[in-house]
Amino acid sequence: MNQPSKELKVQKPKVESYDISKSDETLHLAVDLAKFIKENRLYQNIQGKEYVNVEGWQYAGSRLGILPVVEHVVNISTDDEIKYQAKVNLLDMRSQLVVGAGFAICSNKEQGKKYYQEFAIASMAQTRAIGKAYRNILAWIIRAAGYEPTPAEEMDYSGNDTAGAKQAVPTEKKATMRAAEAAATADKQVAEEPAGSVRYASAKQKEEIIRLLNYPVITRQEKTKMLLNINRFDEERAAQAIEKLKKVIEEREDGQSAAA
Repeated sequence: MNQPSKELKVQKPKVESYDISKSDETLHLAVDLAKFIKENRLYQNIQGKEYVNVEGWQYAGSRLGILPVVEHVVNISTDDEIKYQAKVNLLDMRSQLVVGAGFAICSNKEQGKKYYQEFAIASMAQTRAIGKAYRNILAWIIRAAGYEPTPAEEMDYSGNDTAGAKQAVPTEKKATMRAAEAAATADKQVAEEPAGSVRYASAKQKEEIIRLLNYPVITRQEKTKMLLNINRFDEERAAQAIEKLKKVIEEREDGQSAAA
């Protein structure tokens, strides 16, 4: 007698997301965002005001199903200046439409960036473009969460304002320099190749990663860690992350079934 084949039961993940078109939902997101940013210290205190790092803006976007896609990173350097321009589009995963965009430039002529290597300048241009794109559509949500509606990365070069520099006290200048140095260190860790030679993760890969992260067996800590780094994945690393998540989900669900 043939035994009926055992069907694999796939548990549908509970997706916790918000709709940017519904003000009541986005206000709930602001509360969640304030807690998340504070717990993970995703902000910089610059001259007495708190500015959210690009990772915090990315988290807000991911909760709305809006992900950044790098369109280009262009080398516009001259003989005596290293300078890159980046453009980032925001893709709504529900409608598959571009709902925003951001341009940004980074140069080694900026205050505190004289000794930056070329890849770090290119990477910072991209990072700023991501923050700028999100700022254009999510600034009011960040403000509702209690933070300044400007990405911290845009404040790295605020010292170019001579009047502002005269007013700043020494401790504030040091804080700003530390913020710039921290950003440079993070960029060096993830940008090992010059811009143009890296194929970043596609929107489809990012969507699949987020879908898998929403399975109940994935812990909040694991989800948070991957969301903070998702935009830094190249295609190969994204593919590895997807396979690893699938394996972890399968193993943990099998373990739960065995325990039951």
